[in-house]
Amino acid sequence: MATDKHEHLETVLETHRMTHVQNLVDKFKEKRNEVKQALANHYGSDIYYPFDSGSFKKHTAINTKFDLDVVVPFKKDSFDTLDKMFDSLNDFLDDEYGEIATIRKQKVSIGIIFDEDDDGDVINLDIVPGRELNKDQYSADNKLNLFVYSKYGLFSSSTYIQTNIQAQIDHIKAKENERKIIRLLKIWNNNDGKEYKSFLLELFTIKAFDKEDISGNIWEKLEKVMEYIKDNATKDGFKLIDPGNSNNDLMDTLESWGKTNLSNRMETIIERINSNSDNIKSYFPTNKDFEDDDKSSSSVGYGIKTGGTAYSTPPKNERFG
Repeated sequence: MATDKHEHLETVLETHRMTHVQNLVDKFKEKRNEVKQALANHYGSDIYYPFDSGSFKKHTAINTKFDLDVVVPFKKDSFDTLDKMFDSLNDFLDDEYGEIATIRKQKVSIGIIFDEDDDGDVINLDIVPGRELNKDQYSADNKLNLFVYSKYGLFSSSTYIQTNIQAQIDHIKAKENERKIIRLLKIWNNNDGKEYKSFLLELFTIKAFDKEDISGNIWEKLEKVMEYIKDNATKDGFKLIDPGNSNNDLMDTLESWGKTNLSNRMETIIERINSNSDNIKSYFPTNKDFEDDDKSSSSVGYGIKTGGTAYSTPPKNERFG
């Protein structure tokens, strides 16, 4: 019997819901809040209070691969240079958590990978330091400069990126249809080797909904978004502007061959699924750990529940972040 594409994708989304790993998420959130308070205590008046960001904040996280992101907005006079800010944060986190976690410098963040706990869980946080662009104006304009750690390469010849992370979060608000497609593309991307930046796929999806008539059931919407990516990834002059910085075009993060590859991948996926609906299972797999949970759970909502209900946790060998 042919696979019902719409029904399958609804099951994919359901089995990747964050509610299935509520106990693990609670551990992440507890540790995140502990780190935020430690940062506030250490840096005091040199920072604005740290805030949450990333896919969890945007409600696009999936339970097979996630971490929690924290932004630390430093005040303009806190450090003379961005690299000193970056190194200071790294040194503090290493002093504070180095005996119980691995601390590592990443492109624009400091990663904290806590040692496995008694349940076999590993908590992974990304701490992003940024210095306000305009003195005493961060509370009004949310503009930050991020240091780019050169070991991981630069977007350009610059060692910093100007951004507005709050604007990036606001850009996806109240867009539940877009968020569903973004989750599906992230599931495909993670299953296929995580070749493309999640933010790139997010902006592609939002722009497709803005520019095209994206309607129908979940498969029809996903197909139209993939067609939009296929048609525009290699188009001259096509841009995906970062809502946090109008000078940052995410298409610049792809080489010419990468754009061609993305377009070809979308075309192949569409053709193979339409020629044989069973192929959808290989591109957009369910999370098999929670297929049984799906049979008895509601499809309403996708985020974290806050009530007292008990939630299932992933097997001890399941790793997140």
